[in-house]
Amino acid sequence: MNSIVVACNNCGTKNRIPADKQHLGPKCGKCKTTISISTTAVPVELDDSTFSGFISRASKPVMVDFFSPTCGPCRMLAPVIDSMARKFYGRVIIAKLDTSRNQTAATQYRIKGVPTLLFFKNGKLADQVTGALPEQELTRLLEEYA
Repeated sequence: MNSIVVACNNCGTKNRIPADKQHLGPKCGKCKTTISISTTAVPVELDDSTFSGFISRASKPVMVDFFSPTCGPCRMLAPVIDSMARKFYGRVIIAKLDTSRNQTAATQYRIKGVPTLLFFKNGKLADQVTGALPEQELTRLLEEYA
């Protein structure tokens, strides 16, 4: 799992925050002040073992990018996905799953091509889009779930 390191605005202490917990309102380990990570948020990296549990426990809508590292359109979409994690921090959880390593979740949702974006609300699949969307179109779609 990936994580981010953020300095507390109150005391300056550096805090390591697991990406899959960044949406839970992290607090500084030293002074217990809430840490704002809206400018450093990253997509949550999911795998076959964490996918179902994460989706079912998510308190916010979730968008999952099913991608492959060898896919050209996926690599073009990656910076947009990273940007959406920051832009929609606190409103929509942005996640990603590498289909070349994790085929169970991809098979479960009948992913036939990448990139494919799945949108979940209250643990249920709400929408599915295949292909690399322009940033404006992805923003519009995410606004519907935010």
